[in-house]
Amino acid sequence: MKSETEIENEIQSKGLNAPRLTPPDIDAAIVSEQYHVFPGTTLTVCCLTLRNGFNVTGESAAASQENFDPEIVRSIARDNARDKIWMLEGYLLRTRLSEGERA
Repeated sequence: MKSETEIENEIQSKGLNAPRLTPPDIDAAIVSEQYHVFPGTTLTVCCLTLRNGFNVTGESAAASQENFDPEIVRSIARDNARDKIWMLEGYLLRTRLSEGERA
């Protein structure tokens, strides 16, 4: 699976420059983040708050308590939440583009 950086580089190398989202656009949509680990579990939930106040969540858990590393689980939970932003921001961009097409 290609990383966001590899995909971005490929898009740029092919000169694909129509309106689109970039990884920095996704990061700019995030204004804050919070984490919660449910007591007695390895389940970690990340809540990202977007610039309009909407919240997106992602979760992660270790299969065994012995493998629970808070830093790793937080990172995975955050990535899972951040991945959801692509669809939301894509929908918003497409809406803006379609409204411009009607004008």
